[in-house]
Amino acid sequence: MKTGFVRDLADGQAVVSLFLVHEKEVRTSPRTGKSWLQLSVGDRTGTISAKMWDNFDALVSTFECDDVIHIRGRVKTYNGEKELTIEQIVPAREHDYEMGDFLPHTKYDIEKLYGDLRAAVASVKSPWLQKLLIGVIDDPEIAPRLKRAPAAMSMHHAYIGGLLEHVVSLLGLANGICAHYTELDRDIIIAGVILHDIGKTEELRYARRIDYSTEGRLLGHITIGAQIVRKKIDAITGFPKPLAVLVEHLILSHHGSLEFASPVVPQTREALALHFLDDLDSKMAAARATIEAAESSGAVWTDRNPALRRALARPEQYLAGAPEQKPEAQPNGNAAVKVEVTVKNS
Repeated sequence: MKTGFVRDLADGQAVVSLFLVHEKEVRTSPRTGKSWLQLSVGDRTGTISAKMWDNFDALVSTFECDDVIHIRGRVKTYNGEKELTIEQIVPAREHDYEMGDFLPHTKYDIEKLYGDLRAAVASVKSPWLQKLLIGVIDDPEIAPRLKRAPAAMSMHHAYIGGLLEHVVSLLGLANGICAHYTELDRDIIIAGVILHDIGKTEELRYARRIDYSTEGRLLGHITIGAQIVRKKIDAITGFPKPLAVLVEHLILSHHGSLEFASPVVPQTREALALHFLDDLDSKMAAARATIEAAESSGAVWTDRNPALRRALARPEQYLAGAPEQKPEAQPNGNAAVKVEVTVKNS
């Protein structure tokens, strides 16, 4: 069993623990000519830079990225960041560890989330849409991936089970908005919620790291998702073509604009609602992760979240009179303005 998680490592601490290798490189200083082994290693709580300065030549070929290794070393702080100085590396055998220790995971029960998903499908009144949704979520190739897939690389729900958590959260929002705006077609909204990100089951890889698959890089989850749904629709004899178009429009437009990689913009009430619900849930998840990461600091302000393009104040700390930690300075009128482009990954 793994001990010594990255989140808990302290300056000066001796470490004997298992870590997953994210990056591996032998570097050489152009000034001194000295070489060292540079690693980025991690677990489900985070990543840390690690360096081995001596006696690493024979070890380099014994493990690769995405392998789990035993590390003996010590934590030190360099330029304000914690890193590991490695004294010993031993490749781990598969029965020495559980992969759940190395990849972040939803805090919710996966089977409970999947049960909530199935209940939502059962509530759909349209027999065509219900048949389509059952065909997707009960597909023996799709269902296991749907239970494990993250919703994104880093922006929001970026952990095992994150996609299913995101979808079930959206189902709750969809029920509320359909009760408020009664003109919305609930069946179409529910279908859009369940299917809009289904392409992420193939866009992302998540066996030993969260990364893009080759198909994901070349096609993107919107295209992949539309292909999955089109294939399922074509297998249902007599599926109404106009209904198929409306469902596919939800997938193709859910990012909201051409700037954020939607081939078309939302052009139905249901597509508009899905886009804004998806955007809300992704941003609230990003805010939640940022605030949780700041809990141990006791500060009023969090670190800057690149997805939200801002730091966040923590009202409970502010009201309690905690010392303020100012967010990063914003450019003033006389300073050069840094232009940022945020790629939406909802």
